[in-house]
Amino acid sequence: MTDSTTIDIKNSLNLPKTPFPMKANLAQNEAKSIKKWDQLNIYKNWLERETPTFTLHDGPPYANGSIHIGHLLNKVLKDIVVRSHTLMGFKCEFIPGWDCHGLPIEH
Repeated sequence: MTDSTTIDIKNSLNLPKTPFPMKANLAQNEAKSIKKWDQLNIYKNWLERETPTFTLHDGPPYANGSIHIGHLLNKVLKDIVVRSHTLMGFKCEFIPGWDCHGLPIEH
């Protein structure tokens, strides 16, 4: 194949047909959603709930060497814990921090 040859790959794929726009007008729809949420005071009402509190203090993103897949797993699991407690009715706080869990600050 030379540089001047082009292949229309889109027509060679077996993609589903849908009436939904591919980009879903995200730029317009997100602004509408945020405006609606502001009018309903969703976040303020959520903060004012009289429910038990669940707080997760998180350490640094990766204090023990180069970043690796274990760090990603750690963040995903913590996110799952906070979100699941929110769905169980807790007022959840996720507090990022820089506590190195006993590691010397020089490390």
